[in-house]
Amino acid sequence: MSGEPTYNSHRHSRDALRVLIDGTPLLGQRTGIGRYTAALLRELATRSDVEVTVTAFTARGQVKLRGAVPSGLAVRGGPVPARALRALWRSVDWPCTELLAGGADVLHATNFVLPPSKRARGVVTVHDLAFLDYPEFLNPAQRDLPTLVERSVDRAAIVCTPSDAVAQQVTRGLGVPEERVVVTPLGVDRSWSTAVAPTEALRAALGLPQRYLLFVGAAQPRKGLDVLLEAHRSQPDLAPLVVAGPAGWGPAPTTSSRVHTVGYLDEADLRCVVAGATTVVLPSRDEGFGLPVLEAMAAGIPVVCSDLPALREVAGGLATLVPPVDPAALATALACADDAARDPAGAAARRAHAARYTWQACAQATVGAYRKARDPDPGRRENLTGHR
Repeated sequence: MSGEPTYNSHRHSRDALRVLIDGTPLLGQRTGIGRYTAALLRELATRSDVEVTVTAFTARGQVKLRGAVPSGLAVRGGPVPARALRALWRSVDWPCTELLAGGADVLHATNFVLPPSKRARGVVTVHDLAFLDYPEFLNPAQRDLPTLVERSVDRAAIVCTPSDAVAQQVTRGLGVPEERVVVTPLGVDRSWSTAVAPTEALRAALGLPQRYLLFVGAAQPRKGLDVLLEAHRSQPDLAPLVVAGPAGWGPAPTTSSRVHTVGYLDEADLRCVVAGATTVVLPSRDEGFGLPVLEAMAAGIPVVCSDLPALREVAGGLATLVPPVDPAALATALACADDAARDPAGAAARRAHAARYTWQACAQATVGAYRKARDPDPGRRENLTGHR
């Protein structure tokens, strides 16, 4: 993607697809899915071949949503209680989206759960299958997610996944035919390639040490923060650990002289904190893409992450992979990571690899999924950006 998106100020083409997109992930603190939704909408707003309307299936509703969507995109619908909707959608195909937010050619559910619709063709993004692999890690509000996702993929004309690894899991684990799966890899904003280390003022405000390892993510069991903390404790000579991300439902790390928690950061501060790290660590038990891996690489920063199919795919051989839930192996990898941090050729390779993943390409692949949903043709699973 070159430069910032230029928002569409002219009429849509005569055959533009009318797409209704669930913008609920835009509300509140944005983690991976919220940032994906925001970036996708920014790109779609520049195109004349899709006419996008955004809605939110939550009582937080449209007032907050209007301030969160790009200029030029319509917002439609009214506040509805999310918990009541999920309870209904678990078992019946009501209320439909036409009743809640009006009609469209295509309905895109950006966060696992596709509501029923009478006429709109459904597209649902399934980001990972952790809800099946690790159901014990779901928080109480997510206990119904397996049922909701299974109903969603049954309703959907097309299932989008962020990686080929998840596409294969969707086919095997959820029984979705390959011809109904489209891979739409996520992107990295160009600003990550020019990210600079934190200023002294930001370091002081966040309490950052001069050298630090960095974990980015919510404190939830799937992310493996407990494994990282155990590995870090076992190696007193490692650089201090900084934990960045919103509160989750797993145990929060205790701040100490060697562990610093900085909480949720806006994207500008996050870029600086990533760019100042010696190594970014993603010790997840399960991942569908691993956006922090690519963002760290775009900033030239070495990555140590779990040896999982999606992370192998996204890292492209340029990260240090360790077995999941192996604190000893993780500690050893972190102890060796300083050498990678001092290698200019490695940093250049990481930047070049990350530059292949753009939000423009993600949007292009997603529009291809919309067209396939509206006018389905038999065929094999597609990866419309060419990433593998």
